[in-house]
Amino acid sequence: MRKNKSKFNHHGIVAWTFVLPYFSIFCVFTVLPVLISILLSFTDFNMLEMPGFIGLSNYTRLFLQDDIFIKSIGNTFILALITGPIGYLLCLLFAWFINELKPVGRAIVTLIFYAPSISGNMYLVWRAVFSGDAYGYLNGFLMNMGFISSPIIWLKDEKYILTIVAIVSLWSSLGTSFLTFIAGFQGVDKSYYEASAIDGVTNRWQELWYVTMPLMRPQMLLSAVLSITAAFGVGTIVTQLCGFPSTNYAAHTILNHLQDYGNTKYELGYASAIATVLFIIMVLSNMVIRKIISKVGS
Repeated sequence: MRKNKSKFNHHGIVAWTFVLPYFSIFCVFTVLPVLISILLSFTDFNMLEMPGFIGLSNYTRLFLQDDIFIKSIGNTFILALITGPIGYLLCLLFAWFINELKPVGRAIVTLIFYAPSISGNMYLVWRAVFSGDAYGYLNGFLMNMGFISSPIIWLKDEKYILTIVAIVSLWSSLGTSFLTFIAGFQGVDKSYYEASAIDGVTNRWQELWYVTMPLMRPQMLLSAVLSITAAFGVGTIVTQLCGFPSTNYAAHTILNHLQDYGNTKYELGYASAIATVLFIIMVLSNMVIRKIISKVGS
């Protein structure tokens, strides 16, 4: 008994030796900043003076006085509902179809789908597509086809801004989540499909639902977390395409609002309150997704 206990303690020490460096870095650079941000959200802090405790004043101002923040919540949820679930399902389906290809074709198509996430010039391409003059690709096409008589300033017209941001966000979301699904499909043991055929599974859709997806729950959960984080973290795309702020805040998101108060106005207490609200939204969304994925194939 003592020997087993000694062996267990030895393995525990070895495990913690390997985990401790990463765990320390994670706590210092992730957990600690989050805790500090939550504490600062209850203060008035401008980087020049010591933080002063003001209780829930920042949150009261956010939800009762800041109309732009309320609008940013609506825009963020619209983009999240479009780019999150749709992007997630597209990644799953594309990965499933590509997994059926031969190795050479699979490698080429995977690179094509992953390219948006590693492309540093994608905003240049989309700005050229939606350019507001007659030389923009979309305007040129529509004018040549006779659909419009004069150019549309796509990235400044509030009727189109949010739709364009959603399209670009959806396109750029086919990245890490896609690779996660590809890895998951590659890791499924083929013997499970043979066993499922004996149990009555007759087509590929049933294989996907009753065999593949239950076995890929870890990859699906990771992909869901990445998709949610990307969906609620949309901000750079808005700034790069539409400027800051966008016309009448038509595509203003929570992250844009956070950047405005944190990087421009230096109201760090207020910015911390915005960050805390965004953090809570992401955590709650992840909890919902966990419950949904746990029911897949069950």
